[in-house]
Amino acid sequence: MFYSNVGKRILDLGLAILMFLVFLPVFLILTLMISFNFWGNPFFLQERPGKHGRIFRIIKFKTMADLFDSKGIPLADGERLTRLGRIIRKTSLDELPQLLNVIQGDMSLVGPRPLLLEYLPLYDADQSRRHLVRPGVTGWAQINGRNAISWQEKFLLDVWYVDHLSFLLDLKILFVTLFNVLMGKGVSQQGQATVGKFKGNKGII
Repeated sequence: MFYSNVGKRILDLGLAILMFLVFLPVFLILTLMISFNFWGNPFFLQERPGKHGRIFRIIKFKTMADLFDSKGIPLADGERLTRLGRIIRKTSLDELPQLLNVIQGDMSLVGPRPLLLEYLPLYDADQSRRHLVRPGVTGWAQINGRNAISWQEKFLLDVWYVDHLSFLLDLKILFVTLFNVLMGKGVSQQGQATVGKFKGNKGII
């Protein structure tokens, strides 16, 4: 299929470069603000699995302080998330640096979100199919609940996207994502500052 093999990458590269240039002033301002807020590196870097499970390093704006308890264990996300970090997350600006991941070819603008490496052995065979395509800055699950839906629902939506990938679907996801960002929809699960961790399929019917 031309779009999935060639056209999608052309669209990604063209739009990502254009968007990065348009948002460059915002990128620079946030870099300075976050550097001052955290007295250091404004970026959060973490290894994530990409297409076919290939490991890459995702880049996001830092939103949580490095706070630990007396045993050296990081405090809960809600305690580490700063006031500036909440604003950045609500507007999804923490995802802006991922345009660089798209330009590098590690990610796509649209696809299943790249999750933690520790989740890889917890997927069942069908859930693992989300890695047949490049992970995305946004995706089908993000416009259908984002962090406000369960992990099982999220994986079903990810696999559905893999099976129905098309140019028109990607355009729809991009436009709905823009609307959702403006409305601040689905940023976190109810009662949590961030999405809870995936603990596997044990006990799930």
